[in-house]
Amino acid sequence: MIDNLEYNSERPKLIIPEYGRHIQKMVDHAISLADREERNKEANAIIGVMGNLSPHLRDVPDFQHKLWDQLFIISDFNLDVDSPYPKPTREMLAERPEPLDYPQNYPKYRFYGNNIKRMIDECVSWEDGDLKDALKFTIANHMKKSYLNWNKDTVEDEVIFEHLYELSNGKINLAKWDEDLAESKNLVRSTPKPTRGSTRKHHGKGRKKRY
Repeated sequence: MIDNLEYNSERPKLIIPEYGRHIQKMVDHAISLADREERNKEANAIIGVMGNLSPHLRDVPDFQHKLWDQLFIISDFNLDVDSPYPKPTREMLAERPEPLDYPQNYPKYRFYGNNIKRMIDECVSWEDGDLKDALKFTIANHMKKSYLNWNKDTVEDEVIFEHLYELSNGKINLAKWDEDLAESKNLVRSTPKPTRGSTRKHHGKGRKKRY
């Protein structure tokens, strides 16, 4: 009995370990069948067992395709059966994917993020009016907050206005407006909630703030 014990170190390596050794043995048995019809029946039975391991995905068409691809991979591409999907090849599995381009239009101002450019383009497309003006200053305040998160030092509003002018291709110029952005301390810190009965005083200086 001891002589018949099998150790994992002596067994063949599993191609997809997640399915276990029993699935691997079933696939190896299917490969050994000489009759094609019997191999087809065996392959469909194996697909059913593999699908039972993930019952919530068993009836999803894309998942069935995945199961058939994995069946051929487990067989080391040696299983010759009729598949409802195109058979994968060893070359397809070994093929390296194309590198993805980094979606950064303005790496010079990477700390603003890509969404800022999308917001700016959307703002430019709006008709002139109070709503568009409010969006301009909202974007500028968000840019100032992003700048301060990247650089904990202070930043002048004129710097933000210049960056916004550049990112909008000269279509948004807030330097000509008599408006200030939010103060840096209000952007980088959350304002504590007032206690009951306390009053808050607002001191305004310089240019007015509407947004």
